[in-house]
Amino acid sequence: MPRADQPKGSRRKLIEFDADTWHTLHSLSQDSMKSLQDLADEAFRDLLRKHGRPATLKEALRESARRLPANDAAARTKKRKR
Repeated sequence: MPRADQPKGSRRKLIEFDADTWHTLHSLSQDSMKSLQDLADEAFRDLLRKHGRPATLKEALRESARRLPANDAAARTKKRKR
């Protein structure tokens, strides 16, 4: 059952870190004044971008519209020969 403080549609996963990684992430979190959740969100967005996957619905819709030939900017700028 979802908790009241969780955004609707969010998922929770338990991730294990070795001690050195945890201390480094905790230090980065304090230095950057971000929560561990903010750092994880940023890391996963970067990972998705690296592999060419949209991170948000808006990005997915923009990418799917870009695949249609009718939406290519080059196709609209060509002039017809008479």
